[in-house]
Amino acid sequence: FWSKMLATGRRFISAACQQVRKFHVAAPTCSDHLFVHRHTADNNPDTPFEFSAENLKKAELIIKNYPEGHEKAAVIPLLDLAQRQHGWTPLSAMHAVADLLKMPKMRVYEVATFYTMFNRDPVGKYFVQICTTTPCMLGGVGSDVILDCIKKELGIEVGQTTKDGKFTLAEVECLGACVNAPMVQVNDNYYEDLTVEDMTRILTDLKADKIPKAGPQSGQANRFSCEPKGGLTCLDTQPRGPGFKVRADL
Repeated sequence: FWSKMLATGRRFISAACQQVRKFHVAAPTCSDHLFVHRHTADNNPDTPFEFSAENLKKAELIIKNYPEGHEKAAVIPLLDLAQRQHGWTPLSAMHAVADLLKMPKMRVYEVATFYTMFNRDPVGKYFVQICTTTPCMLGGVGSDVILDCIKKELGIEVGQTTKDGKFTLAEVECLGACVNAPMVQVNDNYYEDLTVEDMTRILTDLKADKIPKAGPQSGQANRFSCEPKGGLTCLDTQPRGPGFKVRADL
């Protein structure tokens, strides 16, 4: 009896340990980011960061948008402001935001690690994010050839930065421009309806610090937005005036 109980107990402990081990490795295994901060030479509490005088004025205006007692709600726009000034979001920038909003640093960490828009590692001057989810994989020429083109032109793999620090390449989830697939986002600009030739031209311009025109490219005959290639199929007449089909006695 006791030997069976002991064997059962050992099996239970072994199974429990395996589960704990699986939970422990889940984040590093299933993600390309480590959400636990580790001090590095580039990112630690002593990394120089201070809001510029101009951005301090912007921060004050942003904070005034929120009711008294709810100023902490400005944490996302202030982190964005810090990132735009510094190029990425080091720990010291999070501390500066926490000090401005008089909130615990941990609360700022929670926001910065939750939203992937905040880059907690240095990125290049031009941050190239390519969507490789299903619509972009299947739309137009497909994201596979666009990704191959970027790798070839920049000489880097996904997650890497060029030696001159000018370009960083990231593979991301849906960017919300599915009807104009395939597409990439470079900093704040969307480049859609891409072909390999378009991508090559865009990267060539960026290497020369020329900002190409954003929006749809040549993949769908340089359409204006996301309208059908063959022309409008609805909403193709002038809008009706006030009172159209309203009862005369109303």
